[in-house]
Order: sequence, then C-alpha cells, then structure tokens
Amino acid sequence: MEQLRIGICGGGVGGLCAALSLQQAGHNVTIYERTSQYGRIGADVNLTPNAVHALDSLGIGDVLRETAARPTYRISRTWDSGEETSRLPMSTAAQERYGAPQLTLHRSDILAALEEALQKDTIQFGKKITGVTQGDNCASLVFDDGTSETFDVVIGADGIHSVIRTALFGPDDPKFTGLVSYRAAFKRERAGDLPNLDAFTKWWGPTAEYQIVTFPLTRGEEIFVFATVPQNDWLEEGWTLPGDINELRAAYKDFHPEARALLDACEEVTRSALHVRDPMAQWSKGNVTILGDAAHPMVPFMAQGACMAIEDGVVLGNALKGQALIDVPAALLRFEEARKERTAHIQRSSLANEWLKGKGNADWVYGYKATDALNVAA
Repeated sequence: MEQLRIGICGGGVGGLCAALSLQQAGHNVTIYERTSQYGRIGADVNLTPNAVHALDSLGIGDVLRETAARPTYRISRTWDSGEETSRLPMSTAAQERYGAPQLTLHRSDILAALEEALQKDTIQFGKKITGVTQGDNCASLVFDDGTSETFDVVIGADGIHSVIRTALFGPDDPKFTGLVSYRAAFKRERAGDLPNLDAFTKWWGPTAEYQIVTFPLTRGEEIFVFATVPQNDWLEEGWTLPGDINELRAAYKDFHPEARALLDACEEVTRSALHVRDPMAQWSKGNVTILGDAAHPMVPFMAQGACMAIEDGVVLGNALKGQALIDVPAALLRFEEARKERTAHIQRSSLANEWLKGKGNADWVYGYKATDALNVAA
C-alpha cells in the first residue's frame, strides 16, 4: 500500500477525526492548528448515536464514556404550558436501536481523547495557514510566515471561515441568520429539584427564534443550557463572547416556570452569532477537499454540526484507504458524493427547525453508519 502524505488545516473535532481515520488507514498525517494549545473553551459537544458509532469505529468511544453523560430521553416541551409533544427514549434504548448511545460532554474532553489517540507530534500548534496552491498530484499549504509545505493530499477542516474553501472556490461570506445563541453550564445542584435534568430537553418557543435546550454534562454533574434570541445585526467577531444573563432572562420572561428556572440557575453566559451557507455543489478540486463546517456549516438546532464533521472524518479515511497517489482525486470525489446529500439535508432541516417538535422519526439521523457510507453511495 502506498502511504500518502496528508496535511490538514484545522485541529477541531473534524480535523482530528479525519487525521485519526487516515492514520489508521496507513497514511502520514500532519495537522496545522492556529491556536497555541487546546483550552477548556466551548462548553459542550452533543454526540448523537450516529457520531458515537463513528467514534467507536475509531477506538475512542470507551474513553469518551468515562466523562460523558448519557441523556435518558430526547424531550420536546411547549414554551408556555410545558406540555410534552414528544419523548424519544435514548441511553440504553438508543444503544439497542442504533448500536450506540447519545453522549454529552465537554468539547475539550473529546479533543483530548482524539489527541491522545493520534501518533505523537501529529498536531503542529501555532501554525496559521493563509492559502493553498495545487500542483501535479500534490498541493501546498502556505503559512503566514511565508513558508509552505507540500503534500499528496490537503484537507480543509478550518471552520466556517475556511481559508481552504476560499482558495478553492472564491470568497463567499456566510449569512447571519438573525439569531444570537447563548450558552452556559452550571453545577447540577443549582437546578434544585427540576424534572428531566438527565434528559435532552428542548423548549419550543412561540416562534422559531426562541428555544431553550438543556442536557447533562460530565456524568450528569453539570447541566448545559443553550438558548437563542433574535437580533437585527451582528458585527462582533468570536464565538465565546461574554453575554448578559439578565438580558437573556428578560427575553424568556413569559416561558414556563421550569424553563425560566433553568436560566435562573445560570451564573454567566457566552454568546455568539449563528451563521449559515447554502449547501455546496462541490467540495473537492484535484488533491484538495474540505469537510465539517468548511463544507457544510449549519445551525445547531438538530445538534448535528460536530456529528457531521465526525462522520466526514471516518468516511474520508475509508475513501483514501489503500489508494495510490494517482487515485487521490477520484477518491476525494467519492468521499464528497457519499456525504453531500446527507449533510445538505441536515443543513436544511436544521434551519427549518421543526425536527422532532412533535412525533417524528429520528432513524434517518441517528441510525446512519459512517463506516458503511461508501458502500451505500456506490
């Protein structure tokens, strides 16, 4: 088997999963991450069964289970009456139905597990990439210090403002949805005797702009809260900006007392704008492709952003397994053809924000097996 030399731009969840999958396929992988180190920022990652199944295939599922919580149900409730409109069994029931449970945990915990599983020195921190150029059966990453590095394959896993995406397909600013998201985590005891703290619960507002989502973290010791508020414009940069908890509580003053109590338990919040792009017709050119938010950014209303990046990483590793250098462009096209329809469907469904509001079928999302995707696509 020919060992390919692969460079990945971006050391987030998608980039790390792709690297691990590609190393397990026998390739030589280097990740370039612009930050100087990983920190405990970004409170949560919600791994639904489709993502956990993919991570199990990479061999890190057991490590994640050590610190994660396992939500008991996925519940929908009405904003004013508190009425339950749907209740989907998760945990053991999801394990039996989909072959994996739902896991909710801190983002830093999944990054640490993936980093530990990678070969030593796979990640190069403090490396900012400014572009990519293509040659014959190769591609070169260009760094902000003027240096470059040439690879057999280059992968852009560098998020919604992807440098690799822009280099391949030109500028295309993401669209502001008109929604600002707020995130917080607090110790479980602050919630008192509120019901359903061990479940993933979504409170559906009077309009689609208002929603509160809550679920457990850290073996159930913490509770995570996510909420959205409409806003006319957004000019700030960053996705962990400080928010005003009193403004958030005021926006939800008419919600059910149990929903308001969740916000009362929050001590501080971060905020960020929600942006989207339309699904792309093409992800790859020559020996370069993109994945995760670089290819298919989506609002988090189905909790599938990180899950789709994880699936991408597994499918990409399988697409390049056993491939020679001359076969790379065709393998990258097989990867994107196996992924585009699913990710576009979830992008659109997330933006519509109706999934599982009432009775619905979760199988098409949770029952997906990234390990089988190329066989299904073929």
